[in-house]
Amino acid sequence: MVGIAYYFATISPYTYLAGTRLEEIASRHGATIDYRPLDVMQLFARTGGQPPAERHPNRQAYRRQDLARSAAMAGVPLTLSPRHWPTNPAPSSFAIIAAQAEGGGDMGALVHGLCRACWAEERDIAEDAVIADALEAAGFDRAIADRAMFAGAERYGRNLEDAVAAGAFGVPFYVTNDDARFWGHDRLAHLEWHLSGRP
Repeated sequence: MVGIAYYFATISPYTYLAGTRLEEIASRHGATIDYRPLDVMQLFARTGGQPPAERHPNRQAYRRQDLARSAAMAGVPLTLSPRHWPTNPAPSSFAIIAAQAEGGGDMGALVHGLCRACWAEERDIAEDAVIADALEAAGFDRAIADRAMFAGAERYGRNLEDAVAAGAFGVPFYVTNDDARFWGHDRLAHLEWHLSGRP
């Protein structure tokens, strides 16, 4: 069975724009997904990237246009300067890690729900109540995150190391177990092409 390591950040607008297309693709091809949230700012620092606020004004201007255009094309709401961004991505990431370990809900809905809370609903995804609401909406126990804080913290750090070792440098980043790599929500069609067995 094909496995996909999915490296992402809950504060990334491009993770939000990916929606649940990865889950749809995986379902069509019988693939599994290992959800690996990480600290994207540390990933940038480790791999030669820069946080958005430190990029050249040309790059910042393009990013705003690209985000607005991508959201419009996808038909989803997106606030370019959300009230609670940037925020601490660790608590929401710990919750995702704990939910994946415990099971019983919809992981794609959980990740997308947290991203949507940040980028469309202007809620602070570092807050316990926001995280609990997203867990419940995706079919998980609201208290999952509280039961696995230490394990979540350990795995969160390991996800960053694994991402660097796997060749990731941004998010969302998808790596199949045959080492095919895809960066960005706009490369999901490429991932599906690869899963279809084309050379």
